[in-house]
Amino acid sequence: MNDPCVGAHVSVAGGLWKLFENATLIGATCAQIFGSSPRQWGVKAPSLKDLDEYKRAREGHKIAPIYLHAAYLVNLGSLDPGIYEKSVMSLVEHLRIAGMIEADGLIFHLGSYQGKDKATVLQRVVKGMKSVLEEVPEGPKLLMENAASTKKIGATPQELGVLLREIDSSRVGVCVDTAHAFEAGTISLFAPPFIQEWIALWEKEVGWSRIPVLHINDSKTAYNSQHDRHENIGEGYIGNEGFLNLAKEGALREKSWVLEVPGFANKGPDKKNIDRIKKCFS
Repeated sequence: MNDPCVGAHVSVAGGLWKLFENATLIGATCAQIFGSSPRQWGVKAPSLKDLDEYKRAREGHKIAPIYLHAAYLVNLGSLDPGIYEKSVMSLVEHLRIAGMIEADGLIFHLGSYQGKDKATVLQRVVKGMKSVLEEVPEGPKLLMENAASTKKIGATPQELGVLLREIDSSRVGVCVDTAHAFEAGTISLFAPPFIQEWIALWEKEVGWSRIPVLHINDSKTAYNSQHDRHENIGEGYIGNEGFLNLAKEGALREKSWVLEVPGFANKGPDKKNIDRIKKCFS
């Protein structure tokens, strides 16, 4: 059985090509980056010079697959027309950048209900995602990330499955975050029987073929906390044993394992965290 690709979200400060240097330094073999600022509506596309530098750097490294993460401001469920349109256009621009750098997908958070009717909100999400795909008709996939709170859209496999069926596009998939699943209450313990039941639920509602990438994060908050707080591997409520158990599941070993942990120096994912996950497969 092959070991999965283990990578991390890495900085591209100084240029997109820094992805390859920074990933290599921590022992990552796949990576996730921001294509533009995650905390602004405005999206700055890379220049032709940036793209040339990126392509040259990519030829010299074996870092793949590569994913982009969209802006945190996106809320496709918003009933505010301004926020909704900005959200759609932000995803369009980020998906275009993903295409420019030949990334495998754009991972994004769907948004929140804000106390509104769920059926109405989900229909807006479907409409918004279809609009994004129409604006960018070819290229990388849109990957919906499971949320850490049931107040957010897409916290459960069932809800993400509904959206997948409504959108009905081969260019839409899912990214599963381990901390978010635990914090939202969809898995209470990362022990074999619970993991197997959880995997079966994802298979039933979404299908593992639609889940190319996992966000591998420990949780700083307890089960069903409804709070999104990532912790370094082995330092949180999931713990080393939980990740060892995950590593034994064949369905998960075929996926990209991408870390978004704070790092032991609080500078983001580091070699120590990568090594802890790699050790789970030894």
